[in-house]
Amino acid sequence: MMAPGSHAFAWEDPSPTWLAAQRLSGLEIWQSVAAGELPRPPIAASMDFSIPEIEEGRVVFAADAAPWMLNPLGSVHGGAIATLLDSAVGCAIHTTLPVGVSYTTLELKVNYVRGVPHDAGTLHAEGTVIHVGRRTATADGRLTIAETGKLVAHASTTCLILAPPG
Repeated sequence: MMAPGSHAFAWEDPSPTWLAAQRLSGLEIWQSVAAGELPRPPIAASMDFSIPEIEEGRVVFAADAAPWMLNPLGSVHGGAIATLLDSAVGCAIHTTLPVGVSYTTLELKVNYVRGVPHDAGTLHAEGTVIHVGRRTATADGRLTIAETGKLVAHASTTCLILAPPG
């Protein structure tokens, strides 16, 4: 049992997911992660987020606002919000990529609309693709409080598409 005021997490070896990229499309990878067939990335384990919705060009991550996410003022830290949004928009882009093609974030812009109270409950980070080209892709994201649907932040990203090695 953990002591009050502590946060512990464990993650699985992420290499099976990396290796799956050699035989699965981005959508197939994320469907397999969502189904528990491939391990979540360590960042998903550390923030304990799940994937309640996934389709080509769209991903929703869910995470509960937790005491360990709080800033000195008692609301969810902007870095936690940015991490959820970065994950959602990047993975939305990944769902559109074929076998062996990956991506990396070139730019992330986050707009914070309101603070997220410590007792906000479940947060939903939805990423939606805007454009996927040969070299770059863009997506938008929205972070809402699941129970009320209130928007707390939104983001946009540009990602670099990385051709498979060789």
